[in-house]
Amino acid sequence: MLAALVLAVAAPAQQVRLAEFEKSKLAIVSTSGRHVFDVELAVTPNQRSQGLMFRYEMAPEAGMLFDFGPTERRQSMWMKNTYIPLDMLFIKADGRIESIAERTVPRSLEVISSRGRVRAVLELNGGTASRLGIRPGDRVEHPIFRSAN
Repeated sequence: MLAALVLAVAAPAQQVRLAEFEKSKLAIVSTSGRHVFDVELAVTPNQRSQGLMFRYEMAPEAGMLFDFGPTERRQSMWMKNTYIPLDMLFIKADGRIESIAERTVPRSLEVISSRGRVRAVLELNGGTASRLGIRPGDRVEHPIFRSAN
């Protein structure tokens, strides 16, 4: 009887299928140096919807890169079901950081938007941008970005 109850309670959790993400390297070039990160790529609508939800930790030099395609547009994010504070770097198609939302609040439903048009958003552990001296105007190196002029 107890085993049946445990299986019944566990069954709904098995129905939730989390997206899987490809991994890649990414670098940010700032006045403080070149900083390399291991990132997961969120490129499909399902991956972008899930993002870093349901995670309780992330390695210090890890992150997630949300690619919204080659056409720049204003992007908005939120922290629903995200349990770790994040820095959100909004990145233009040429790889330049357009704006940064630092230390976003876990589980908040507040909408966090880019200030202008961007191609991608990079989520890093909260405080990383400040710790490494990363600022708007710095350059992100990854194959999805065309070369900055």
